[in-house]
Amino acid sequence: MFSAEIFGQRLRCARKACGEKQEELGLILGVGKSQVSEMERGTASTTLERFSLICEHYNVSADYLLGLTDEPKPYKRRKKGSFGKGAVSEAD
Repeated sequence: MFSAEIFGQRLRCARKACGEKQEELGLILGVGKSQVSEMERGTASTTLERFSLICEHYNVSADYLLGLTDEPKPYKRRKKGSFGKGAVSEAD
């Protein structure tokens, strides 16, 4: 289950691990320092576009930031169209 508190803690840890200030992350996301601060405190959310940018910027998985896993590294990307055994193709 999503926890804004966990998201904020993990965002703060990722930012600090990279040695960035809130202002720097704000510039990357196109928001002010106060918005970053509110996200880290769990009192504000962000858009999917910015959430995706955060994941890419810090090279962490969305599941990790959302508190769904404790593994921070993203899963290996599958080849396009590869959905695993028994997957239904678009033609089906």
